[in-house]
Amino acid sequence: MELFESQSQEDLFPVQEPSDHQQAPLADRMRPQNFGEFVGQAEVLAEDQTLRMAIEQGRVPSLILWGPPGTGKTTLANLIAKKTEATFVPFSAVLSGVPELRGLLKTAEQRRKVSGQRTLLFVDEIHRFNKAQQDAFLPYVERGDITLIGATTQNPSFEVIAPLLSRAMVVVLKSLSDEALGHILDRALSDTKRGLGSSRVTLTSEAKHLLIGYGNGDARSMLTGLEFVVTQYAKTEKPTTIDKPQVEQALKQKALRYDRDGEEHYNLISAFIKSMRDSDPDGALYWLARMLEGGEDPKFIARRMMIFASEDVGMADSQALVIASAVFHAVEVIGLPEVQINLAHGVNYLATAPKSNASYAGILAARKDAKEKGNLPVPLHLRNAVTSLMKDLDYGKNYRYAHDDPAGAEAQTHLPKELEGRRYYRAKDPSSIEDEEVPPLPDNHLI
Repeated sequence: MELFESQSQEDLFPVQEPSDHQQAPLADRMRPQNFGEFVGQAEVLAEDQTLRMAIEQGRVPSLILWGPPGTGKTTLANLIAKKTEATFVPFSAVLSGVPELRGLLKTAEQRRKVSGQRTLLFVDEIHRFNKAQQDAFLPYVERGDITLIGATTQNPSFEVIAPLLSRAMVVVLKSLSDEALGHILDRALSDTKRGLGSSRVTLTSEAKHLLIGYGNGDARSMLTGLEFVVTQYAKTEKPTTIDKPQVEQALKQKALRYDRDGEEHYNLISAFIKSMRDSDPDGALYWLARMLEGGEDPKFIARRMMIFASEDVGMADSQALVIASAVFHAVEVIGLPEVQINLAHGVNYLATAPKSNASYAGILAARKDAKEKGNLPVPLHLRNAVTSLMKDLDYGKNYRYAHDDPAGAEAQTHLPKELEGRRYYRAKDPSSIEDEEVPPLPDNHLI
């Protein structure tokens, strides 16, 4: 009790206020201090939106803030802290571990029992905690000891446990539009107290568009780029105009956002596969380029192409598998950057080839029967009589040898009696099976 009274958690973890100190990064100095400065998320934070009204009234539920970097997750948490009477405690899942978290939770429980005050716990990068560790939040959220605000760049459906999701409201923050980034850029250039207004710098419209593109929906990235550009060229007290070539020279090359372990990895490969499936080589080439620019492993792309060749092209053009296999071999022996040509060659072939998923649908249907019907016996005429006893038991009896008796072989059955007449392979339309219960393709079928 003495520790709680003498050294509170809010002293150990102070609220992060935007800094006006000129040594602080521009992105930190320009962090919105009120909702009037918070732009780009009107769908969830406009004045008539439920969440905004709840924040203004200090009645905030537990939240999971999900969005790409630089879209305002931390800023929103700080704005909520200003509007609530709860004690605000920021916590980073990157910088601290579970023992520290348990200490914060115990303090929050004690705070509520002693003073009746709730704790607003902001957990940045909440997906860094594994699902077992996330269980630690549940009793404290359930009892009302804490209002949890978790921030994540990863899809909460995969990274946050279901019991926690059921107790929180998921708020989706989208990448900022060019218009929103332009507004932020202009404010940073004109603000003399926290921004670059005292630098007397102007940018041509082409230079602004380039910086907005550099941001790619991320305000922090754009402001970091802006600050670097201004530092490079505004070295005198005279008014300075910065043009597009100067911005290009300063920034060189912007790496596209791409997390090979995150959701964007699956989003891009899904768009790539579906573009080929829909016979759109232009879309497929674009998503191929996006993955290559983002640093995706070419072998991963080539493996997906090999799967696609049988799953979606299949018997409509069996040469597709040969081409896809050759592309994978090229990736192994050539590598980037030259192998992008081989990948593009294969993508164009697969995208423009005729399509059939008959082989894929057929194996799904056959496996469904194999699973549901159990170990059905092999018909006697298909068994090989390798011993005299087997021959006495009619193994191989009445078997028609196809090379000697083509007509008889065509007429003989090759399925267990319980499945006679069953058709798995349908070359024209594998989905039009009338009287047979063939399973539909699963929702997550190889994308």
